[in-house]
Amino acid sequence: MNASVGIDVGGTFTDLVAIHRDGAVEARKVLSTPADQSEGVEASLRALAQRDLERVVHGTTVATNMLLERAGARVVLCATAGFTDLLELRRQVRASLYDLTRHHPPPLVGAGAVVAVDERIGPGGVLRPLLPPAVTQAVDRVAALAPDIVAVAFLHAYRDPSHERLFAAALRRRLPGVDVVCSSDVFPEIREYERTATTVAEAYLRPGVARYVRRLAERLRAMSLPALGVMTSSGGMRTAADASSSAAQLALSGPAGGVVGAAAVLRAAELGRALTIDIGGTSADVGLILDGRPLVEPGGEVAGVPIALPRVLVETVSAGGGSIAWIDDGGALRVGPRSAGSVPGPIAFGRGGTQPTVTDAHVVLGTIRAARMSGGVELDVAGARAGVEALAKRLGRSSADTARAIVATADATMARALRRLSVERGVDPRQCTLVGFGGAGPLHACGLADIVGAARVLVPPFAGVLSALGLAMTAERREGMTSVMRRASEMDAAALEAAMRDAESRCGADRSWTRSWFLRSRFVGQE
Repeated sequence: MNASVGIDVGGTFTDLVAIHRDGAVEARKVLSTPADQSEGVEASLRALAQRDLERVVHGTTVATNMLLERAGARVVLCATAGFTDLLELRRQVRASLYDLTRHHPPPLVGAGAVVAVDERIGPGGVLRPLLPPAVTQAVDRVAALAPDIVAVAFLHAYRDPSHERLFAAALRRRLPGVDVVCSSDVFPEIREYERTATTVAEAYLRPGVARYVRRLAERLRAMSLPALGVMTSSGGMRTAADASSSAAQLALSGPAGGVVGAAAVLRAAELGRALTIDIGGTSADVGLILDGRPLVEPGGEVAGVPIALPRVLVETVSAGGGSIAWIDDGGALRVGPRSAGSVPGPIAFGRGGTQPTVTDAHVVLGTIRAARMSGGVELDVAGARAGVEALAKRLGRSSADTARAIVATADATMARALRRLSVERGVDPRQCTLVGFGGAGPLHACGLADIVGAARVLVPPFAGVLSALGLAMTAERREGMTSVMRRASEMDAAALEAAMRDAESRCGADRSWTRSWFLRSRFVGQE
């Protein structure tokens, strides 16, 4: 029978869920392959051993990892002359208000890779035309820098993209093998810094994401499986071809699936408001669900990089099953941010790990008892105890006390994230259900509920693979946006319809699809 398959790649395990037409659910877990995530995806599909699949939807951390590791493409940014320092200046907000030693992460494009273009468009129209000599001079400078990809972000291109398109055409003629990304295509909205940063992120991620998606699609074709679908940060699915040209929309591809799955479980349980905690091997992802739907925000930072595209609200903290417990210079116990990952993994996994982790603490406490786990992992209980005991001796405490302290320290990190996500948005966590899922979510859910005051804990069926379940059930969705920049009093039905047609044209959606429209407005004079 045909089935819809969702595959979620985590730091330790790759999870697969197949939902059959009759409602039956199958799950598989295999060890992740960090060097090439597509290998783990293929292994999970082979573990399912089924070929009559209707679709395969994948949640990937490839884009996130590229931002974290700064392992993206070599980008050259072309900007309006006089405004080439936008990425360096940011919003002139300090990284930490009272800590003068803290700094923002460096931008994805250094100052030496920014090319000034002699042109200028203002809110009222062209102030300085883009002339052929200026185009030739700027294109020559770009060619000399030998980029992998070029980002073009000119002032007020959200309103008039003519200069960007003219310059992009010249770049493509001169550098036929180099992709060009225009801000008016990626994020056609006011606010130059956010638009420029998002365009640069798209350019930075696109080549690597395209290679990964192409490699995975080839693996699926070789197995005679359906074409690949990829989860976006906003909680919808896109085809592999679309995802390859919308790389910045995949920055939170993996975590979004878990919140979508949790929302579906909540609606089935007739519950509307919840906090979610998805604890994997490397990190924990915290989400918020209101009225049975994941909360979607207009943008935010991922690994210190602003990406102003719609995304399911998720905050990630370095507290997972593989988070390493260690003692700092002051003699205090710390947990994370370093993780043992899947290789070598926790000591208990018997794959070469030597440093105690949260998973090892659970083994010592007896909350993890299975002798054999998914992916062929056989627990080395004696090794886990020895690792925690070595740490306990340095602290002058018993092994049991140290194991409890490791779990409590990880809980404190996650509880802070739960409070930030709820209280800072005016949501009382005491009125929320706490949904715990992921490999370690149910282990920590009750302790976290006590800390934040949640009165109800929900551990759904297939909790360990709920992110993959959310991927399997998600619908294909595309977003398009346009800037209007007119007073409401000046907008008649014809103007509104024209703006809606413009936004719709950017989606490329089929006529039969359901459409939803959202409007963001501000008071006159409001920034």
